[in-house]
Amino acid sequence: MVTARITVNGEETPIAPAPPHTTVLDFLRERGLTGTKEGCAEGECGACSVLVARPGVHKPTDWVPVNACLVPVAALDGQEVVTSEGLATAGTPGTPPVLHPVQEEMAVRGGSQCGYCTPGFVCSMAAEYYRPDRCASADRGSHPDRARDAAESADGVAGTDAEHGPNGFDLHALSGNLCRCTGYRPIRDAAFAVGAPTDDDPLARRREQDPPAPVATEYRRDDSAFLRRSTLAETLRLLRERPEAVVVAGSTDWGVEVNIRSRRADCVVAVDRLPELRDLRVESDHIEIGAALTLTEIERRLDGTVPLLAQLFPQFASRLIRNGATLGGNLGTGSPIGDSPPVLLALEASLLLADADGEREVPLADYFTGYRQSVRRPGELIRAVRLPLPLAPVTAFHKIAKRRFDDISSVAVAFALDVEGGTVRKARIGLGGVAATPVRALATEAALEGRPWTTGTAEAAAEVLRGEGTPMSDHRASAGYRSAMLGQSLLKLYAQTTEAVPS
Repeated sequence: MVTARITVNGEETPIAPAPPHTTVLDFLRERGLTGTKEGCAEGECGACSVLVARPGVHKPTDWVPVNACLVPVAALDGQEVVTSEGLATAGTPGTPPVLHPVQEEMAVRGGSQCGYCTPGFVCSMAAEYYRPDRCASADRGSHPDRARDAAESADGVAGTDAEHGPNGFDLHALSGNLCRCTGYRPIRDAAFAVGAPTDDDPLARRREQDPPAPVATEYRRDDSAFLRRSTLAETLRLLRERPEAVVVAGSTDWGVEVNIRSRRADCVVAVDRLPELRDLRVESDHIEIGAALTLTEIERRLDGTVPLLAQLFPQFASRLIRNGATLGGNLGTGSPIGDSPPVLLALEASLLLADADGEREVPLADYFTGYRQSVRRPGELIRAVRLPLPLAPVTAFHKIAKRRFDDISSVAVAFALDVEGGTVRKARIGLGGVAATPVRALATEAALEGRPWTTGTAEAAAEVLRGEGTPMSDHRASAGYRSAMLGQSLLKLYAQTTEAVPS
């Protein structure tokens, strides 16, 4: 058996003797890399973020920030990690290390006070610093001195907005990083002041090489195991032998169970690097999305070609979570408040389910059978999500939550309408948070189809929509509020589309 190993800040080290449930966060801190902090242990604060070398979208390798508190260290067997300590470069003998440009700007602009959250911010900022699209923007339009001047101004410069700097920095890259004492203005200033990486930057050069190849992992300690097979066929045979195994991809759900509820598993099977689950294909009549592609990878590869998904992604948790979370995981948990099911229901998605005997296709509308229950059999995996083409031209995703971003929804509604000649030819509406499972609003769809897209139709259908599902009252919202928001969401959709679609 090959020893499981991980490369941290350029130095390869064995994972043993850490138990298989050990997180990357705990592994790093036990080795003295205490810049990585534990704040919430559930992926909410970003104090633990580190950089991982992953397959790139525009270059062979991307530096991707993830929540170290959620990922089992065994999941990074054979992979490369950079922590906040690894961003600085060694100085000459007798001198301190040279700060990374992101670290330098955070120091110069007062972006750190108590410092607890700072390493996490620095890692997330560094990932954005190395994003190829941002680097090109910084090269074209922003000399570092001009970027600094813009950061010091109240409103940036012409052609920018509050969420994008003149250097191409997207502040949503910091979504999921919290700071409770510094205030975000100096952190924003630091982000907007960084330039492009220099030619001799080692982490920038590393992007031009392939990322570490996935390795088969057989990591066992005491009575538990973390296993990764090389192919889907091998994985499915393993799951037939071990149907009780916990299947993980990004571990954004299982990691919370381990940390907060102290759950342990005798066997964890990783599927995140299986090539058969990481394909994205656009055919003449459908789009097929691999179940183990992260949401960030899907977002960047589709690049807005599925508008309803493009509306979903910014509202799905945080960038740090989306860098690990997958559609397969979000659907596999069966949560009635997952953000992707309403959108995929509206898009009439189907799931390709695979086991050791073969593969079958199941419409998502028939997939959920009860609270966190589905038609998926023991030993069966979601291999891919299939979206039929063409797409409906009128779409919207409305997520009602207490915060604009990075929050659990009280109600989620996705619309996909085909309006032709002022008449609703077809309507598909997916709902979350109003029943024990994500559901289609079948009665409302029927109330819309074949009728003119007018105020009267919208108001009548909104009344029907208020009665869909079986909403309950809890600490997030009352049943009455949830019902009211269903109807209001349809009226909002009508108001948003009447300029584009005549009454």
